[in-house]
Amino acid sequence: MAKTKKTNVMRILDKEKIAYSTKAYSYSEEDLSGVHAAAELGMNPEQVFKTLVGQGNKTGPVVFCIPSNKELDLKKAAACSGNKSVHLLHVKDLLGLTGYIRGGCSPIGMKKQFPTYIDKSATSHEAISLSAGMRGQQVLIDPREAANLIHAVFYDLTMTDVILTEGRIR
Repeated sequence: MAKTKKTNVMRILDKEKIAYSTKAYSYSEEDLSGVHAAAELGMNPEQVFKTLVGQGNKTGPVVFCIPSNKELDLKKAAACSGNKSVHLLHVKDLLGLTGYIRGGCSPIGMKKQFPTYIDKSATSHEAISLSAGMRGQQVLIDPREAANLIHAVFYDLTMTDVILTEGRIR
């Protein structure tokens, strides 16, 4: 079996003596979604977290980690981060700001530590899956350990599921 290549994320976790395990998966440029990663890993998409980088109108860059099958609620993102509005960073700006590319962005080990928020649903899992800092590689880590390491705050970040019945919201 091939040895897993250590990423910067793994080196940071090792240095801080934080327990984690790794999982690799196949990816393609056509589908870099967290839902695809979860399927490839054989994991529940609610346990595989994607990292989104936003720009707050007051604070500048902010980082959000949410379950791969959910959408970020930009109003909640703005509220928790002390902004009036937040928009997601354009993919072309991701590498220069964070040191990571789309599909391999981790909240751990960015070029600079930005304010980071993890969806509170993470606390219902013993371990969550985060990008290990490269496409096709994940680390499974205790969400509280991850939050402590990156000084993240747990917050309700996702859109509320809405059920439409006969054209009405219920």
